[in-house]
Amino acid sequence: MSNAATVSSITLPGARRLWLLLLSAALLGGCSSMYYKTMEKFGYEKRDILVDRVEDARDSQNDAQETFRSSLERFQSVVDTPDTELKDQYAEISDAYEDSKSSAEKVRERIHEVEDVADDLFDEWEDELDQYESTSLRRSSKQQLDETRVQYSQLISRMHEAEDRMDPVLQAFQDQVLYLKHNLNAQAIGSLENELVGIRQDVDKLIRNMEQSIAESEAFIRRFREGS
Repeated sequence: MSNAATVSSITLPGARRLWLLLLSAALLGGCSSMYYKTMEKFGYEKRDILVDRVEDARDSQNDAQETFRSSLERFQSVVDTPDTELKDQYAEISDAYEDSKSSAEKVRERIHEVEDVADDLFDEWEDELDQYESTSLRRSSKQQLDETRVQYSQLISRMHEAEDRMDPVLQAFQDQVLYLKHNLNAQAIGSLENELVGIRQDVDKLIRNMEQSIAESEAFIRRFREGS
């Protein structure tokens, strides 16, 4: 009964994306051309893969938002910690930094995957314009290509802006972890409390940029699906 309920609770789009993810993972070890050819046999063109990767990038940024928020709270909690418990709290903020770094790496990886398939999609689209016999259809396709490039340029620019905002936050987290590693005392905690004002501002800026990037991703996905 429980197995049946679990299976029935998976929506068709969710099952499709899960299946595609598993298939992609199995194929990524090969060259790009083999990967695309295999995916096309299963009905997935480059545009479909691009949309799925934009969704993955969006999801990774959503996760990163929560991770950075949580990490900031964990750093904040150290300020109110008695000296006798600082050793345990150091381990907590060290873990918070590592979690943030891992989340940032996932965001960067997903953005890179979006860029890879987008470059291949646009190259293929450009090459195929020469295959049209109809001038009007070629012109229409060229217009769609140009519009999609503009939309993609806006999207990837937003993604990179959010990506760049992660660096000062990660650096600030790392600095505090390193400093507290060798100075587990009230003076060091006072230094952290002073630094947290600037760190919080950087986290707020990061989250705003990620929200803009996520909104741009959703608009891009919507336009692609409406045009399918």
